Amino acid sequence: MPERESPERGSNSLSDDLFSKLPAPGHQVPAVDSTPPAPGSRRALREAARSEGAQPRTAQPQAAERAAAEPHTAQPHTPQAGEAAEPDADMTDAAAATEGATAAEPASASSSGPASLDDLFAAEHDDSDGRAPRKKKRRTGCLVALIIVLALIGGAVAGGFWVMNTYGDKINEVMGWGEPADYEPGIASGEALVTIREGDTGAPVSTTLYEAGVTKTEEVFYDYLVNENIAVTFYPGVYKLQQKMTAEDALAALQDDANKMENSVGIPEGGTLESSLPLITEGIGIPLEDLQAAVADPAAYGVTAQSLEGWLFPAVYTFDPEATATQVIQRMVDRTRESLTAAGVPAGDEQRILTIASIIQREGRTDDFAKVSRVIQNRLDDGMMLQMDSTAQYGYGELHAGVVSTSTEAQNDDNPWNTYVHTGLPVGPIANPNDAAIDAAMHPADGPWFYFVTINLQTGETVFSTTYDEHQAAIETWQEWCRENPDQGC
Repeated sequence: MPERESPERGSNSLSDDLFSKLPAPGHQVPAVDSTPPAPGSRRALREAARSEGAQPRTAQPQAAERAAAEPHTAQPHTPQAGEAAEPDADMTDAAAATEGATAAEPASASSSGPASLDDLFAAEHDDSDGRAPRKKKRRTGCLVALIIVLALIGGAVAGGFWVMNTYGDKINEVMGWGEPADYEPGIASGEALVTIREGDTGAPVSTTLYEAGVTKTEEVFYDYLVNENIAVTFYPGVYKLQQKMTAEDALAALQDDANKMENSVGIPEGGTLESSLPLITEGIGIPLEDLQAAVADPAAYGVTAQSLEGWLFPAVYTFDPEATATQVIQRMVDRTRESLTAAGVPAGDEQRILTIASIIQREGRTDDFAKVSRVIQNRLDDGMMLQMDSTAQYGYGELHAGVVSTSTEAQNDDNPWNTYVHTGLPVGPIANPNDAAIDAAMHPADGPWFYFVTINLQTGETVFSTTYDEHQAAIETWQEWCRENPDQGC
């Protein structure tokens, strides 16, 4: 192997040789690449973003249109000679695009990275045409749905109230809800006198027992007879029962002769001489002809009137077996005088008060007696006709016909009791008033009423009115009730 020449000590021949071959130093300027960027490349997007930052807002739609018209095929970008290397990250492009965008125009999702929460919420309120933000349809839809649901719930609740108000009693009866219709066994107490009339059947006896406080509801006794298929004959007379009895116990008591009071009779409230005398015959056995003769002369009992109508006080009486017809009538008249005295009726005014009280008894329920009395007094003071149906019915013989409406014949009949024909009070009483009616005749309630009408014959609800128009409206309500309840005595 040949020997190499050794360099001279202290010299740097190798370094000098290398640096001698390098080009001469000079100031180099990077060349500008005028070649247009490939469409869709990051360079094209970056230059578009810079152009948008320099152009006015009116030019942006045109740039968007040009970008939309160009093909979107992405091409790799190769750095040219003298071009600095570019970071290969989408966030750099997004940052460049964001710098050229205005605050009112968020960056497009196609030129930015993953959207933040703010971007998502902003996008919900963005309008593609640049107009005012639109309300979210989802919230409107939810509100509409909520309103519909509430309306359905409200309708269901209202419908439920209507059903329960209309058919609540029947529903409770079928389902076994609510208060029982009958009393519990073993709680009966006190005393109740019940009058059974000739020809009474299960329905009227059921009502009589309820009114006397024997049974809990008006229908329970009759329903018991029907449900148990019991055929029973009721005998007239006065029976001593207890209050708060079951329907079964009440029937047993009525069939027990030990409970029938001998020589007893009950005179009903609102009854007349015509209806009361047969009851006396049934109760104590005095012939009807004897009783008719006994009432023929009112003066025999100190009554100054054409008739003893209204003077046979409604109550239950027990007589000695030897009592005569005159003694029986005298006792009833005396009981009426006791009531007149208790109400403070002045001497000599008895017949007038009994006449008013008898109308009150026939026209109203006990709770309304004082108001009915005020209507009568207001009409008398004003010179108006009383126009009470009960007076026209009594004078024509329809008082016990079982209906509240007055026939055309009765309303126009010229008899001294008809207050549709004659002004002022009728010629005398039309029925037997009780203590409450007599007291109301003496002490009418304060009020401006001139009219009244019972709008529900089952409950006795009565409307009192001051003007004729108000009264007509109440009559229409009553007529509507009658149309819905055609078999209730209208």
